[in-house]
Amino acid sequence: MDLEKQPQQPPASAPRPPGVADPEGSLRASDADRDRIADILGDALAEGRIDPEEHAERIDAVYRAKTMGELEPIVRDLPAARPSRAPAAAPVYGPGEVEGAADTMVAVLSASTRKGRWRVGERTNAISVLGSIEIDLTEAIFAQRLTVINVTSILGNVEIRVPENVTLRGNGTGIFGNFEVVTLEGADPEAPVVVVNGYALFGNVEARPKRGKWVTNLQKQVQDKLRKHLGH
Repeated sequence: MDLEKQPQQPPASAPRPPGVADPEGSLRASDADRDRIADILGDALAEGRIDPEEHAERIDAVYRAKTMGELEPIVRDLPAARPSRAPAAAPVYGPGEVEGAADTMVAVLSASTRKGRWRVGERTNAISVLGSIEIDLTEAIFAQRLTVINVTSILGNVEIRVPENVTLRGNGTGIFGNFEVVTLEGADPEAPVVVVNGYALFGNVEARPKRGKWVTNLQKQVQDKLRKHLGH
């Protein structure tokens, strides 16, 4: 007797094998996504969770990553990491500042300078292509403790100067060029931390303290930020 054929049931969804990325991880990463991951790495370096060599390796991976699936594993072992769609704690911005925005300086066959009394943002992107960029922080107002400067120099020159009583860290790669960060540890535990990362391709990047320049109102800045945070 012929057996009645039973309709075939669709196979149950198998669990995703280890090492296979979530389809959402195939989404293309934006510059803002890369900056977010770079900020987490900058925090980790400033806090001593990773050393400069590992920081440089991870930063290199950040700016080579093309998808979210490639980005997020870079900081998965760090406490500041957040899921890609989870809202981060909102920072406090001063007058005229834009939430989530990074300052950007570009010099293409030209020169760009930032100096004098100005409010430093959390992130600054400096891009020099056959040009020159000068970033002078010696008279700047630090609105937060950690400032990250991402530098790209292609046949160009970027110079960064900081006060002698801040902490200066960073790492980068010089490809047929020079990338030099003169590290500095501020004596005050609340001193601003400036982290410089990036690349120099047939170019020059220098970050160093400027002799005789100090953040003279460091304690006042710290107290003002604390009062602002507490809402007093």
